[in-house]
Amino acid sequence: MKLASLLVLASFTARAQTRPAPLLPPADAKIQQLADDISAKNLEADIHQLVSFGTRHTLSDTQSPTRGIGAARNWVKSEFEKYSRAGGGRLKVELDTFTVKPDGRRINKAVLMANVLATLPGTDPTDTRVILVSGHLDSRVSDVMNATADAPGANDDGSGTALVLELARVLAGQQFPCTLKFVAVQGEEQGLYGSGHLAARAKKEGWNLVAMLNNDIVGNSHGFDPAINDDAHVRVFSEGGPASETPEQARVRRQLSSENDSPSRLLARYIQRTAQLYGRGHQAVLVYRPDRFLRGGDHTPFNQQGFAAVRFTEMNEDYTHQHQDLRTEKGRAYGDVAEGVDFAYLRRNAGINLATVASLARAPAAPANVEVLTTDLTNRTQLRWEAPATGAQPAGYVVLVRETSAPQWQQRFPSNGTTADLPISKDNFIFGVASVDAAGHESVAVLPVVGR
Repeated sequence: MKLASLLVLASFTARAQTRPAPLLPPADAKIQQLADDISAKNLEADIHQLVSFGTRHTLSDTQSPTRGIGAARNWVKSEFEKYSRAGGGRLKVELDTFTVKPDGRRINKAVLMANVLATLPGTDPTDTRVILVSGHLDSRVSDVMNATADAPGANDDGSGTALVLELARVLAGQQFPCTLKFVAVQGEEQGLYGSGHLAARAKKEGWNLVAMLNNDIVGNSHGFDPAINDDAHVRVFSEGGPASETPEQARVRRQLSSENDSPSRLLARYIQRTAQLYGRGHQAVLVYRPDRFLRGGDHTPFNQQGFAAVRFTEMNEDYTHQHQDLRTEKGRAYGDVAEGVDFAYLRRNAGINLATVASLARAPAAPANVEVLTTDLTNRTQLRWEAPATGAQPAGYVVLVRETSAPQWQQRFPSNGTTADLPISKDNFIFGVASVDAAGHESVAVLPVVGR
């Protein structure tokens, strides 16, 4: 029997159910409105302002008020502060400074770096969850050590930084039960120093970081070599086997064959489903790699610290606009200038980010201790779980089901309680359980481990 035929027979011990629920949760008109409030004109103005600093190289001038990484940091900080004032003063802004010593590679002197961080505290003191959106502020040219040449960095990563600023602008006056953080990190091009510092801080301070969305090179819809134009899709990269997994976690992963269901990949699936709800046709494409082939980004240190973190990147990159000296060769212009950014495309990518953040923040926390019961040899699948350990209690839960070879969830069944009993074999399907509030906002799914 096909999956749909099998699952239509399912019933739950907590609530009789003869038909599956719609595959997607209901859309929230308020979230759609917030996503639609993102302005392409604001994104364009922010990128032109970032380009105006000449270079944002990590080793560039920090004293000039108009040129270099110092001027850029101060401007981003002032923008966050402006949004805080407009939103009622709840957005808390800081320069998170740290010193990096010479590393023999891309840091040739001691450097005082700073991440520009804005925090929107949650309204529920019992909800410890944190959601983080990131872009990197620094830029470079062909020689990664050239700190004086003009390095506009319009797309890499002016696009990500502008996206973070625009999300902060739209959301600064909103209230969510959990905490949101917006950050422009420094030092990405020199070795992921800013994100490494922030990930270590999150680990040390015990942040309950449930999602980190890294936006790096998200503003260009025109690829080169070959020339492929695509303004309707954005890639979402996610790791398979978690970089931080312990030997015991690796044993469980092998036992469950869950190499395609890491926390980061479950987050990526959530993003893709959110885009289907709020993207107005703009789609998130899942790429089952932690990053572009043999490359890395600012989500990488968060993965290494054990957090769910993904990377957004445009579908088709133009490498004549990345890490290039400004020049013209054989009639082709090189360099990462604002003319290479598609601001309408960037706006749609920002919308998917915002909808993901707002959906997660409005949803309850994910269920705890999700288990599949294996005491009896049976062709049924019995699941049990506990209510979330943080925040408001869910109104209910949903069990998500897919075939083992399917990339995305295929069926969705509601439950009022914390158990489920399905007349299909756990050998043939993958299951996840998510929390749901009364309005239908849904958490990221949690895969069950073996219970007795």
